[in-house]
Amino acid sequence: MATIDLFASVERDTILEVRRGKMKHMSGLKIESGIDKNLCKGAVWVGKQGIQEDEHDLTFHGGVDKAVHGYCKSHYPSWQSEFPSAASRFVPGGFGENLVTAHMNERNVCIGDIYAIGTGDKSLMLQVSLPRQPCFKLNHRFQLKNFAPNTWKLSRTGWYYRVLREGPLQTGDEIRLVERKWPEWTIERIQEYLHRDKDVLEINEALAAIPELGDESRKAFEGRVTRAKAKTEKKTEVKWTDYRVVGKKQLTRRITSFDFEAVNSRTITDQKPDEGSHVKIKLPNGLVRAYSVVDGSAGRFQLGIALEERSRGGSKYLHQNVNVGDTIQVDKFTPGIKFNAMASNHVFIVGGVGITAFLWLAETMMKINWSVQIHYALRSTEEMPFRERLERFGDRLVVYDKMKSERLDVGNIVRSMPWNSQLYVCGPRRLMDETSRIVKEAVIGEGEVHFEAFEADVGGDPFEVEVEGKKGTLQVKEEETLLEVLQREFGDIPSSCEVGNCGTCKVKVKCGKVEHRGTALTAEEKKDSMLSCVSRGVGRIAIEI
Repeated sequence: MATIDLFASVERDTILEVRRGKMKHMSGLKIESGIDKNLCKGAVWVGKQGIQEDEHDLTFHGGVDKAVHGYCKSHYPSWQSEFPSAASRFVPGGFGENLVTAHMNERNVCIGDIYAIGTGDKSLMLQVSLPRQPCFKLNHRFQLKNFAPNTWKLSRTGWYYRVLREGPLQTGDEIRLVERKWPEWTIERIQEYLHRDKDVLEINEALAAIPELGDESRKAFEGRVTRAKAKTEKKTEVKWTDYRVVGKKQLTRRITSFDFEAVNSRTITDQKPDEGSHVKIKLPNGLVRAYSVVDGSAGRFQLGIALEERSRGGSKYLHQNVNVGDTIQVDKFTPGIKFNAMASNHVFIVGGVGITAFLWLAETMMKINWSVQIHYALRSTEEMPFRERLERFGDRLVVYDKMKSERLDVGNIVRSMPWNSQLYVCGPRRLMDETSRIVKEAVIGEGEVHFEAFEADVGGDPFEVEVEGKKGTLQVKEEETLLEVLQREFGDIPSSCEVGNCGTCKVKVKCGKVEHRGTALTAEEKKDSMLSCVSRGVGRIAIEI
């Protein structure tokens, strides 16, 4: 095949293939996809929603802005040479495209371009609407972990058309450019600012103002403009905000749900808590505790709290003293779980109240048609909180009832995980430790596992701390945390979960040895940082805050 200049201007090209497909199960996953597209014989009709009888996963694909997907055949030889282990899978149709061309590509196709196929007033009219946004399904299709980001890094994603005028289409038809309104905005250049250089305000403003750019990308640029302007006009943040308890319901013998609503909606930010967020609350007795958010918004959210047998006062006070109508002070929401959007499958191993850490996240994954499996160990199925929400998972949920001698076999779960799975773990210390050991034995990378601790392992030998720019040496006693000492000495040091999950309290380590605890830091981050809420210095350390 002759080498094609991908940067050459192209006003006419030939449609080499027309493809469409049906939704079907992806191998090894409990989800369906329409990515498999078959060759069409003869003419097909193209309506506002795309090629007739072509099916899409409407969560992320399809709709008027994503009616037809175009891809350049000339990219496939490059993929084959760069990923030889998957060379046989890099063939036309591999990216789930509807239209295959040889010359049109991301470097010479511009947003808003209008193309005609056919002649006269009955010709099919298509308009370039969006760059293709790759997802984990490409990883699974080509059996290459974390492959999808390569598509935008190399500008080989393909692009979408909307249909301006319906009409027929078939292999061999000529596709010709009839109008170019935005010659400076090729698909490649839009991807540069969509994925790589994200903080250029004037560029974000310019792209947000292009009406032909589809909602998916235009709203991303609009959001960046809004956030940038909010930073420059930032008001003084209120540390604590009053929320009223508007719901309290005992879900099991030990677990109660609490619903909180902002007393004054004007005092809250427009921040929407992420699935898996933590929030700190200040109780009337002065205690401050962090909990996982199980649902909600900045104005109203829900927590699920277990009455701990060895409660330090937080859960006990909430269960026994806090009732509907009471006012509680709430800090800002903090993202907690770093989930891997490039994973093909998401496996949750959970014990008891640990379900509150992942429930909202798993629900969201299921709603957007991601492959999810929950393994949930309980003392008894009678002790299952949020039963109605969990039952919606159907066969994606496996429950292990201790009263029926059903055992959650972590080793078997880990060994049988589908290819390219992400593992999430939360539960009693014994479950966490066992899973950690098995994961290490299975040589699963730290980026493929997330541990969410509910109990902070904070005690240990006393140590001394020097803080850069501050006078004197701080003493951290056996039952104190570095975070507690820093907050006592210097005021409001940022923190959130305070059990080593989120990384909000991370400080730089200038010198000295650290006993690392918690799960928020990678091995690379541990070289020069520590979690002040749980990790401890050995002897004497120096830090920067």
